[in-house]
Order: sequence, then structure tokens, then C-alpha cells
Amino acid sequence: MTIFAAGAICWRIENSELQVALIHRARYDDWSWPKGKVDPGECLPETAVREIAEETGLSIKLGLRLGIQKYNLPSGLPKEVHYWASKISEKAILKSNFKPSEEVSQVTWMSAESAGARLTYSHDGEPLLRLMELHKANQLDTKPFIILRHAKATPRGDWKGENGKRPLLPLGKNQAKTLVPLLSAFPIKRVVSSPWVRCLKTVEPFAAGRKMKVILRSQLSELGSAKGPQRTQKVVRDLVDDNIATLVCTHRPALPSILDALSNYADAGHEISIHEARVLRPGHMMVVHLSTEIVEPVDSIAIEKVHSKVPAKPVLKRRVVSVETYAPVIE
Repeated sequence: MTIFAAGAICWRIENSELQVALIHRARYDDWSWPKGKVDPGECLPETAVREIAEETGLSIKLGLRLGIQKYNLPSGLPKEVHYWASKISEKAILKSNFKPSEEVSQVTWMSAESAGARLTYSHDGEPLLRLMELHKANQLDTKPFIILRHAKATPRGDWKGENGKRPLLPLGKNQAKTLVPLLSAFPIKRVVSSPWVRCLKTVEPFAAGRKMKVILRSQLSELGSAKGPQRTQKVVRDLVDDNIATLVCTHRPALPSILDALSNYADAGHEISIHEARVLRPGHMMVVHLSTEIVEPVDSIAIEKVHSKVPAKPVLKRRVVSVETYAPVIE
């Protein structure tokens, strides 16, 4: 039986230097990343957030996934540790309630290079190397764009009323509740949904818990997408371009139009991963991590600049850095 665990590399930029947080465990006299085993009923991202809070006192949100460590415990059982990156603000550090304990005696910030030399276990260098590569490529600081297919709804053949009012099944309602801790692991600042009941009821538990208003867009419904896929794509582009971490809840028939719009921000490899979400199951979600790049003005803008006293503004273009899929724990 595989033992699953999760953790994160907490990072910040201090005086233009990439710094990370290491923990010291007095019991083992070792230096490593904060992490811990999955509790019953937890999803891996939820475990990572909880463990960082328990071991460092930091309240975090997850960024890019950094990979999986696989090794055997002294008992012979296989173990998997899943790691994410997490950007830590100065405000979060000031709010940290860390207290030295028998489990973790110290939390220390240091440069990424120094951390690599301080780590006790060689395999802990793998997620750090990935983090440093992303930083060097200017891709470490990202914001998520999450596509969520609504939870399990009453089958079409069993529903005699208006399609837009087709409700969630009891399983779907359970999925909606289970999605709350999973969604809470990411830094979502905006919730956008199809106005149809099965989508709205999927995101309501999360939005209510965060006191967030659900923004309704008819273009994200089945009917809206079928009547005007270009309008659906425009909604997605507008949401992506304004650089706010966003959750979008929609329907399977609308996914192709939505994913077509997202693929415009991706290279060939990530484009394939994005389109694989056409088969998202009810209650499952895809997290697209996007970075912001400043693109040089295109020729038309440059020409306009020559004939105008008003300087041309740089064009902000977000690019896909990573694509991940997640599911609620209870199916």
C-alpha cells in the first residue's frame, strides 16, 4: 500500500534574490521541506496547505506543481510525496504563528542556492531544482485559471423540466461540498459560472464560504455556447487577460469552445493537455497556471507610436506554464 504525502516549497523574493523556507526537525536533526501524510478524506492539495500551516505557521495557497518524489520507507512500503510551489508575502510571514515544537524546531529562510547545500536528503533537491528553473525562466509567479465541470446532475432522460433547471443529484451535492477544500487550496479571487442550476449549485458552497459573489455568464451555458461559440471564447479571453485568479464552472458541451480560447495561450505541448479536458468528468477540474509576460509592441502599434505623441503601451500577454487536473475525493 502506497503512503501518500504532500508539501510545498514556500518562496519569496527578497532584495531581488529567490529565497525558500526550510524546516529543521530536531528529532531527526535534518533539514527538509514542510510536508506530511494525507489524512483520511483529504485531497493532496488540501494536505499540502494543512501541513505547511502546522509545520511553519504559514497560511498558504498553492502555485505550480513541482513534481512527485517516490521512494521506499525503511518498512519497505512505497511512499509518494507531492510538492507544489507557494509564493509567500511579507504580510503572510508577519501573520505566521509558528512555535518551535518537538516535530519542527526551526523555520529558516535562505537563498535557493544555500538551501540546496543545506538539505539533508539528496532527493529533496529535485523540487528545488524545478523551482529554480521556473524562476530563471520568469515562470514561477503564476495565477490559476480553473475550469470546473459541474457536479453530478440528474440525468437528462430522468428530467422533464427545463434543461437549465436540471438539479444536482445527492452525489452531486456531496461533490460540491467536497470541492470546497480542494478549491480553497488555490488563490481564487473570482468565481464565474453558467447561470444554469447545476453549475451554480456546484460553486455556491465554495463561494458562500469565501463570501464571494458568483458572476453569471449566459455564454458559459450549454445554450449560450451552442448559439454563439465566439461569444463564449471572448468571455474566456477577457477573463484570462485581466490577470485575476478565476474559477469558471460550466458544462461538458461548452468545454470545446472554452478550451479553444485557452489553447491560444499555450504552446503545442500544453495545448494538447488543455484539450484533454474535453472529457472532464462531473465535479472534476483543470487548473491552468498562467504567467504574465510583457510582449514588445506589434508593428501596428509601433507605427502608431511614430505618428502620435502618446507612447504606445506594452501589450500584456499571459502564457500557460502548467496544466493540472484534480477531482473531488468522494466519487
